[in-house]
Amino acid sequence: MKQRIYIDTSVVGGYFDKEFETETRALFELLKDGTVVFVVSSVLKQELAEAPPHVRDLLDAYPEACFEHVFLTDEAKELADRYISENVVGKTSLEDCRHIAIATLNKVDVLASWNFRHIVNLNKIKGYNGVNLKMGYALLEIRNPKDLINYGNDQKKERL
Repeated sequence: MKQRIYIDTSVVGGYFDKEFETETRALFELLKDGTVVFVVSSVLKQELAEAPPHVRDLLDAYPEACFEHVFLTDEAKELADRYISENVVGKTSLEDCRHIAIATLNKVDVLASWNFRHIVNLNKIKGYNGVNLKMGYALLEIRNPKDLINYGNDQKKERL
């Protein structure tokens, strides 16, 4: 079964960033060969609309079958607001919270991000998951793309 990886905007931008491009491109190779599916949200699409054209158009280079589309619902907005009211992060991180909430509600296998300040941060992950448990939701696995690229290699070995 393909791993469902929710990606935020930092992963798309990381494709073109010298610091993150190697691992990000390896993750996109897993997408290309069908090992994983990227779960993309309406929040991601909205953020990409303001990005430079080469970043904005990256996902269009892949077949539609590579993606699962999910949306910002009222329930996701409420959960995102709860992360803020519980002081996991401040009000300026609302969009990050929306990514977390959408990924949680859609029960993805993992959320991938290069945002180490507000998302891929052990204290923040504990906070998000604490709220998730309090609200009756499952824990959300959050990792950077570097942690995920070996998953595809392990899957390929299992098929051999």
